[in-house]
Amino acid sequence: MADSNLDLRALAPQDDAALARVIRQVLKEFGADREGFAFVDEELDRMSAHYQGPNAGYHVLVHGDRIVGGGGFAPLRGGDPVTAELKKMYFLPDVRGQGFGRKLIENILRDAQKAGYQQIYLETTEGMKDALRLYEKLGFQRLSRPMGQTGHFACQVWLLRNLR
Repeated sequence: MADSNLDLRALAPQDDAALARVIRQVLKEFGADREGFAFVDEELDRMSAHYQGPNAGYHVLVHGDRIVGGGGFAPLRGGDPVTAELKKMYFLPDVRGQGFGRKLIENILRDAQKAGYQQIYLETTEGMKDALRLYEKLGFQRLSRPMGQTGHFACQVWLLRNLR
């Protein structure tokens, strides 16, 4: 779907149901539709309520009026106050590989730094190879163990990037 009608914008409450469907579809595609992954997170059906305020944010990628992806940041649950978590960044297959992931991550890094965070953490799986390559290209470093208490015990890859 190479299309100039794709745009990033802030998540709104009316986006919640469509965004939850996109996230669950992508997680299912990668075999992460079970306990230990974001698939069962409470916030999934009411994302807009969880990314409010000065220390969090979430953007959706839209094609016309259809949500095709998104990603955001929030404080790392169980972490220190200087660490944000890059959260729930997923795109439908037809919009991957067009540079929107890079653009969204760069926005997230900038916004997280403006919010006062010094580093940003994320969890993923080895199966999301393209995403992993992008994260590493953008300066994320692999860790030997998870940080915080995200509840995503099935993730096998933990990454951290300095924001300073």
